[in-house]
Amino acid sequence: QVQLVESGGGLVQTGGSLRLSCAASGSIFSINLMGWYRQAPGNQRELVAIYTSGGRTNYGDSAKGRFTISRDGDKNTTYLQMNSLKPEDTGVYYCKAIVKSSPRIAASYQYWGQGTQVTVSS
Repeated sequence: QVQLVESGGGLVQTGGSLRLSCAASGSIFSINLMGWYRQAPGNQRELVAIYTSGGRTNYGDSAKGRFTISRDGDKNTTYLQMNSLKPEDTGVYYCKAIVKSSPRIAASYQYWGQGTQVTVSS
């Protein structure tokens, strides 16, 4: 089993910044993908930013130019620096990871964190 623990959410004014963290722990051999999605009330969960094992990043359209994803591979942790926040960035931010737990097991499994609330006031 793998646990993802997010932190760093909160209330911020328009134009402000927040930094989210997601730490993965448990049975981890390798992490194939790790990143962030968000869900606003009444909306579907959408991509914010992800990091792949090949070092590539992928950003959702709303995050490009304002958010930066980074990682600390030694700590199995990913960070999301969010700048120039807007009210439409409000939502619950979820960490997702696709993890291979053992070199003897071919399959990788997807895990989600509990989510952290981000509220941007106008």
